[in-house]
Amino acid sequence: MINLGILISGRGSNMESILKFLIQDEGSKVRPKVVISSKPEAEGLEKASKFGIPTSVISNKLKGWEFDKEIIGILQQYDVKPENGLVCLAGYMRILSSEFVRIYKLRIMNIHPSLLPSFPGLNSQKQALDHGVKITGCTVHFVDEGLDSGPIIAQKHVEVLETDTYDTLSDRILEQEHLLYPYCVKLFSEKRLLIQDRKVIVT
Repeated sequence: MINLGILISGRGSNMESILKFLIQDEGSKVRPKVVISSKPEAEGLEKASKFGIPTSVISNKLKGWEFDKEIIGILQQYDVKPENGLVCLAGYMRILSSEFVRIYKLRIMNIHPSLLPSFPGLNSQKQALDHGVKITGCTVHFVDEGLDSGPIIAQKHVEVLETDTYDTLSDRILEQEHLLYPYCVKLFSEKRLLIQDRKVIVT
């Protein structure tokens, strides 16, 4: 079994999509253990509680590694450890320290609203519109010490329409995120992700 910890900062819609999927997935090998927020006002905390998942908030007075040490302490309190756990970033708006990434190497996933390596960082949907691309989408990847630069697990493409605004494009990308992220969590739990150099092969 894989023990799952989810980090959020806002509404937690991707967290919610993962939790709904796990409830419906008979025989799932993933146990959601805790949701941790970097913001006490995050809407996702209430959503997690409705699923019966314990929640925790980290004081934003802490910085860098000190902040992440608190997260690791909570993860391990709920038995989400490097040897048996998976950490999913779901709208988590802080950059993880290199120490955190090393401890949970290849056990941290993130979802990003572009077809990486294009448009990393913030406002990816606006970047796509400003560059006039015809296709964008979303990417689930393992987290490394760079910015949205870890090994890519899976992607979904979304056509960019001539009439698209930031909001309409973001909404269509988000629909695909809600499908893609739970799928990747399932692949991980079934040990179907083989990593060779920078490539992730689905077995």
